Amino acid sequence: MRRARVQCPRSGLRVRCQKGVEPAVRQSCLNFAVWLRSTIEFPVRVVVYLKKDYQIKNKYSKELVSATFFAPYNKAIEPYIRIATGDYEELVSERGEIDALWAILRSMAHEIVHYQQWIEEKEFDETEAETKGEELLDAFADSL
Repeated sequence: MRRARVQCPRSGLRVRCQKGVEPAVRQSCLNFAVWLRSTIEFPVRVVVYLKKDYQIKNKYSKELVSATFFAPYNKAIEPYIRIATGDYEELVSERGEIDALWAILRSMAHEIVHYQQWIEEKEFDETEAETKGEELLDAFADSL
């Protein structure tokens, strides 16, 4: 008689980049991910998808947003983050390259905090995501 194998979820943080995403955005997000992996535990794998779109549709509310976190009900199903990067050139012309990159990293940090809330089975708290996301970015900046 064969026993069914219980599948343990994979762990870690991965970044996947859609063709057409600006190389500077891709590299900044990869650098941030390397730092995040050295700072935070990722007991259930989460993939960050960098999209070339200007905005993406939130699966739940159907509204257009700059970033989303998909939080499955079952911890055996891997969550994921989607980040829209299509406004990068516009942000560069408005704010400069550093602030444009920082805006995208801020979205990534915000969604990582939602991932942590999901792992800890806490209610999603936008204020905490903003505050802790900024703290993550400050710590990342200090490490550079």
